[in-house]
Parts: sequence; C-alpha cells; structure tokens
Amino acid sequence: MQAAKVLRHRTDLRTGKVTRQTIYVISDLTARQASPQRIGQLARSQWVIENRVHFVRDTAFAEDASKIRTGHGPKNMATLRNTAINTLRAAGHNSIAAGLREVSYAPFTRPLDLLGLA
Repeated sequence: MQAAKVLRHRTDLRTGKVTRQTIYVISDLTARQASPQRIGQLARSQWVIENRVHFVRDTAFAEDASKIRTGHGPKNMATLRNTAINTLRAAGHNSIAAGLREVSYAPFTRPLDLLGLA
C-alpha cells in the first residue's frame, strides 16, 4: 500500500483565476508500480470521469439542486440521467444540452426513437 500527495492547479479559462488544491491518495499499487507519473495519470483519469459524467449531470440536469434525497431515489435518478447521457452520446450528440433540446421538440416520439422503441 502506498500514499501520495498530489498538488492540483486549475486555471479558469474565462476568468484566468488559478486555484490550487492538495489531495492525498492511498493506493494498493506497489512502490515500483506507484511512480509519480502513474499516480499523476490515475489522478487525471479521475478528472475525465468527473468532467464527462458528473459535470454534465449537474449542468444539464441540475443534479445538485435535486430535492430527491431519500431511499433509492438519488441512485435511481443518477442511473436514469446516465442512461440519457449515454443514449445521446451513442446517437452522436457531442453536446448533451443540445441533444436534450432536440429530443424535447417531440417529447412523445424522439426519446423512443433514440431507444429504438418507436
């Protein structure tokens, strides 16, 4: 088991503001496997997931503002949102927001068409 300290630097492209964050990582990689390059690669790959899924769920579906907080509701809604995102991406939509708008123009047929249920 290995521990590592990762310093993150992020620049907001709109404002130019730089934020810094320090995180600590615990890994089951051996000392030989846990090179600084490998730890950095793993940390960056986590941001790919964050940007590709969680950020999209929050911006396109306002997930952080959801009032669903009890029982299986949050997990079920996350599953439905992920299904919508993956279905739109599989249909060739690069922008999930634009895909949602397009589907909303015919809400009783277009979602079914995407799922192959029409």
